[in-house]
Amino acid sequence: MSTTVDTAFAPVTFSEGAAKELYKLKDQQEISEDYGLRVGVEGGGCAGMNYVLGFDQKKDGDQEFFIDGIKVFMNKAHQMYLMGMMIDWQDGLNSRGFTFVNPNATSTCGCGTSFSA
Repeated sequence: MSTTVDTAFAPVTFSEGAAKELYKLKDQQEISEDYGLRVGVEGGGCAGMNYVLGFDQKKDGDQEFFIDGIKVFMNKAHQMYLMGMMIDWQDGLNSRGFTFVNPNATSTCGCGTSFSA
């Protein structure tokens, strides 16, 4: 059974740039209202765990959050790795894409897409 949780208790936040980019992507890709943004982790990467970020349907074990008007799905087990994380969007000459500012990461890889806790 999954639950919906108020934004005040959401484990992650979005920068203004990240929220704008997510709205833009959802619109450009014509993502259905049945889908939400999946935020999570998976084993792998040079530092041990990779971040998961993409539009997906709700699965068993997911909690649902509304963060800055964006429907977010996260498996409860992933929250201990992601609690307090901010997702940002970089659009500069040296880097472009989503970045993760995770206070739980003890180390990260050079590209910033994997971490260890």
